[in-house]
Amino acid sequence: MTGRVPECLAEALRRLGPFEDCWVAFSGGADSTALLHAAARADQATGAVRAIHIDHGLHPDSPRWADRCRHICDALGVTLVVRRLNLKPVPGESLEATAREARYRALAAVLGPGDLMLTAHHQDDQAETLLLALLRGSGVHGLAAMPREAELGQGRLVRPLLDVSRATLEQYARHCGLSWIEDPSNASVRMDRNYLRNSVVPLLRSRWPGLSVTLSRSADHCAETAQLVDGLAAELMEGCTGAHPGTLGVRALGALGRSRRKAVLRLWLRRRGFALPDRRHLERILEEVIRARADADPLVAWTGCEVRRYRDDLFALDPLPPSPGALTIRRSPSGVPPVLELPAGLGWLQWAEAGDSSGEAYGSGVSATVRFGSIGQNCRPKPRSRRRTLKNLFQEAGIPRWLRPYVPLVFSGDTLIAVGGVCRCWGESEDLTPHEVPRWLGHPWEDLALFRNQTE
Repeated sequence: MTGRVPECLAEALRRLGPFEDCWVAFSGGADSTALLHAAARADQATGAVRAIHIDHGLHPDSPRWADRCRHICDALGVTLVVRRLNLKPVPGESLEATAREARYRALAAVLGPGDLMLTAHHQDDQAETLLLALLRGSGVHGLAAMPREAELGQGRLVRPLLDVSRATLEQYARHCGLSWIEDPSNASVRMDRNYLRNSVVPLLRSRWPGLSVTLSRSADHCAETAQLVDGLAAELMEGCTGAHPGTLGVRALGALGRSRRKAVLRLWLRRRGFALPDRRHLERILEEVIRARADADPLVAWTGCEVRRYRDDLFALDPLPPSPGALTIRRSPSGVPPVLELPAGLGWLQWAEAGDSSGEAYGSGVSATVRFGSIGQNCRPKPRSRRRTLKNLFQEAGIPRWLRPYVPLVFSGDTLIAVGGVCRCWGESEDLTPHEVPRWLGHPWEDLALFRNQTE
């Protein structure tokens, strides 16, 4: 067995085929040290092999561990990037889950197009993940545990060692004379995974020695089933598209059977990049949002996601930022470039150039004031048209009620001259020129095509 250990990792990497730029998620522990050593010597690595160490900042020794990782990488001739996380645990949220999400965001950030991110998750990790999923009552996607490959940022996350045991990786590290970091928190049973690893799995393995192999095989079966479910959901979702990009049509969705409706919702949320809701929140979407009246304003929210409805469309959104309220901001009439940044990540207003080099190209005749929440206004959207209240304008333009407080209203003095992303407002004398009215760009809802930027 010992003589085969070095080849075991080489074979696992060989299955990846030739790869160019590659990263190894390097904690400094035995598992990732063995993987980094094998990857640095892999024949099929035609480009750079680099390592990234995530310092979670949760242990007083973490800076020392980062330094140790630098020494290990120097000895292997591998470039190391260290990223320190600034974790802000959310009350009621698992610190372990918060750290995991932040870690993967940091890993994704370093990947270029086509890059691989290798992690040292192994067969025993997979078995523990399946057990945790069972104890949490997860469905087939959760029981599929960790996929061997997944998209990550601009590249791909690859777990090449899911068929390799923890014991084999430690044997490899010893065989090759490698040194590694022992994290003392791994011995604590406070975390669920550590409790399983240190207390439950050894007991199960004493009765069923092939536990990790068997559970990993079950995870593979669940992964195949999950693929079938997703394939069916993808076909069904094609007939449930809403009026706006990325939305679902409520009536088409409601016509599906309940289990198919759930499968479509889960796939839709994953494709939109959101964490899946638990069973309670998913049921609330079915009961409170899909069944709501067309003129209602239902909301189901969980960490990182808000599901809302407007008319027949179902929206999945990042949590809305705090409303600017009655905030008023000004743009100097001589401002160049002709851009005004809005607060709360709401993008910017851009004044169109009129084509000459004078100040008039930037609407220098207008001292623009932007206000939010001034609902008691009215606007003439076209020459010689009747005036509309803002509520009427928003309804005609299909702007959901929950987005209206964020729409920038552009004034010249006390005169409303434009409703951001909706229309310009014509005066009685129709003497406003097009370059005086800005376009609303960079707001968080551009991909939904809710705003037309019709400023003329």
